Amino acid sequence: MNNNHYVPSRVLAIVAHPDDIEFGFAGTMARWIKEGARVVYILCTSGDVGIAEPGMTKQKAAQIREAEQLASAEAIGVEEVIFLREPDGMLENTLELRKRLVREIRRFRPEVVVTGDPTLVFRQFNGTVRINHPDHRAAAGAAVDAVFPASGQPNFYEELAAEGLKPHKVRKVYITGDEEGAIRVNITQTLDLKLAALKKHLSQIGGREEQVDDRLRERHARLAAGTEMQYAEAFRVMTVVDDEEWAAQEERHAAETA
Repeated sequence: MNNNHYVPSRVLAIVAHPDDIEFGFAGTMARWIKEGARVVYILCTSGDVGIAEPGMTKQKAAQIREAEQLASAEAIGVEEVIFLREPDGMLENTLELRKRLVREIRRFRPEVVVTGDPTLVFRQFNGTVRINHPDHRAAAGAAVDAVFPASGQPNFYEELAAEGLKPHKVRKVYITGDEEGAIRVNITQTLDLKLAALKKHLSQIGGREEQVDDRLRERHARLAAGTEMQYAEAFRVMTVVDDEEWAAQEERHAAETA
């Protein structure tokens, strides 16, 4: 397992719900931000069916969960949070969602996109097998399809080019959700930040903060087993373009915008 540390310049995280990043990989986001990366989050839904309380409406739940996500992102220094406000619990990997993601990829021009595994139906969490939420799979599928080939091909979504959003090829995709990741990122110095960010999601973990804290520490310690790390997050990493092509693309963009 390759644990060489890599810090991208710009990172776009694409997930389904508020709190997906915090439960999943906020430790890596916090570390990369501390080391100079610019990070933007895209939430495909606002988690509007995620508060099961008497009298709760979807509109009110969305307001609560968006506010929690903004506070959580602020806690680790995320540059921007984008809410696409697709229907929670009914997210689909549609051509329209793909286009919305391509627009943001071309706008922000990330070096790395971080998302889930669109093929993962059953997942391990602290030794327990669970069903992966269908929204997670849909968001991840749309993200992967937006990255390749759509965002980097000039004849895809020509109307976006007319808006000044030129094709952009992402360098790497980090896939999370599988504890048997191909690489591990050392989050020993940022685990506390991750947990602080997660605790902003009071509608989801209120009253269970200590339990959640213990479970995540156990999980990330297990992911670090066999290394010199104390805590780790795991990813599979897909290289979309090689170093030479990435450098050439960045050089062209710098020349065009000079």
